[in-house]
Amino acid sequence: MIRHPPPLVIRPLDRSRERRRALLIAAVWLISLLVAAWLGRAATERGNGAADAQTLADLKTQNDELKARVAIVQRAEQVARVALEDLRRSLGERDEEIASLRADLAFYGRLVGGTRREGLAVHDLRLTPVAGSRAWNFVATLTQNIKRGQDIRGRLTLSVEGVQDGKLVTLDWKSLVDGGAASGIGYGFKYFEQVKGTIMLPEGFTPNRLHLQADGSGNRAEQDFQWADAVKIQETTDVG
Repeated sequence: MIRHPPPLVIRPLDRSRERRRALLIAAVWLISLLVAAWLGRAATERGNGAADAQTLADLKTQNDELKARVAIVQRAEQVARVALEDLRRSLGERDEEIASLRADLAFYGRLVGGTRREGLAVHDLRLTPVAGSRAWNFVATLTQNIKRGQDIRGRLTLSVEGVQDGKLVTLDWKSLVDGGAASGIGYGFKYFEQVKGTIMLPEGFTPNRLHLQADGSGNRAEQDFQWADAVKIQETTDVG
């Protein structure tokens, strides 16, 4: 059996249809490009956001570590400052102890005397204020080793130099005490004695220096003391 080819159909070319088809293809292609670009940008933004979050987390961790280090340094500095203050205070107390021991050594050395003999002498003078007044209590330590075992008697007075109304003024003993002790404070001892008394400073008077004088048994002892030094000396136990 012989097959005949199908008959040919000739159709006219529709150019407008071809243009629509080309435009449709171009539109689809353009839309695909836009979608691909949007997807790429979104992926990039997500990647950048994750990177920014990680960077922020890293910075926060570093900041916390720095804060912890600063706190440690500040604490160490505070501990060092307290230790330094304790050391300074301990050194100051040690210096005071050494000064006190030296004073005691000089005092007892003067009493023992060794090969050196001394008559009536003023060892030290210290002052303490009377609260709520311009009165001051004083303690003067007198010594002697030239007449061992023998009593030495006499009277003690002192005067105060200072400034009043812009002028240098010296207040004698009678200006500092009441009439009952106008002749001085009596003492009597063999080796040493602490003579105690009270003086009253006038209003507006600023003391600078004291002059102490002890007369007795044919001997006289005089000694000057700076007011500030006499006030600084700490009171010790009365051994008189």
